[in-house]
Amino acid sequence: MAVKKPSSRKKGNRVTIHLECTEARPIGKSPSRYTTTKNKKTHPERIELKKYNPFLRKHTVHKEIK
Repeated sequence: MAVKKPSSRKKGNRVTIHLECTEARPIGKSPSRYTTTKNKKTHPERIELKKYNPFLRKHTVHKEIK
């Protein structure tokens, strides 16, 4: 049985992105951040999702940041 080297991992179209709350900073609260993945070939534009912000205790719009 062949053993794979740790450096030989899959390299595909899926990238890790960070989502940050858009409503928290203007009012002086901490923005919540989420980490997820997306396929950069099928979704080249920036993602915008509704996620829960525990600092505001409600669902808010989270946009992709660099």
